[in-house]
Amino acid sequence: MHPCELPEWAIARGRGYNSFDTIDPARTALVVIDMQSVFVAEEEIFGNRHARAIVPQINRLVRGLRDTGVQVIWTRQTVSDAPPLAMPEWQYDMTDPVVQRAVGAMQVGAAARELFPEMALEPNDLVLDKYRYGAFSCPAGALAKALELAGIDTLILTGTLTNVCVESTAREGNMRGYKVIVVPDACAAVTDEEHLAALLNLRLNFADVKTADEVLALV
Repeated sequence: MHPCELPEWAIARGRGYNSFDTIDPARTALVVIDMQSVFVAEEEIFGNRHARAIVPQINRLVRGLRDTGVQVIWTRQTVSDAPPLAMPEWQYDMTDPVVQRAVGAMQVGAAARELFPEMALEPNDLVLDKYRYGAFSCPAGALAKALELAGIDTLILTGTLTNVCVESTAREGNMRGYKVIVVPDACAAVTDEEHLAALLNLRLNFADVKTADEVLALV
């Protein structure tokens, strides 16, 4: 698991913008970003040991928060060829075999696109496909609609990658007026440096950063 310590100056500065010491479970969603086999499983193209390391911690949060009435939402990074869901043509070089494999792994119907089998998914959880790094940027707008329908005002974010999809979603959520809490010991990047850089940016301006133990203590 990544180190998660942030400098005191960053915590102090960020406290003035985002510091949430209470939550209302009925108005809170735990959003688990992209814990899919393609990003977690050892044999998959983006399989990441750091992502595998946080599976137990995420499951602990999912079970603990779900029991208090927190809405659990899982996202799946998905690739589509159909506008407006399709990425711009320049985004992927489909002549590259690695890109071909990656795109294929995230298309509808691919086994690798599904949530990693060890994740604590339950039938009443919501599973949303996203087609951009930030879950709010998807043309379909599924996350925003689900949160509005449920009256959610607080997001707890976990998953992978810390510095890509988690950070993008946290920034978007903040700009939309949500209280955002990122759980550092339930997020994963490719390297410690990327993980810590994302947490630093988020704590300074866009989110509170609380460990899994701290989040569970809130409820």
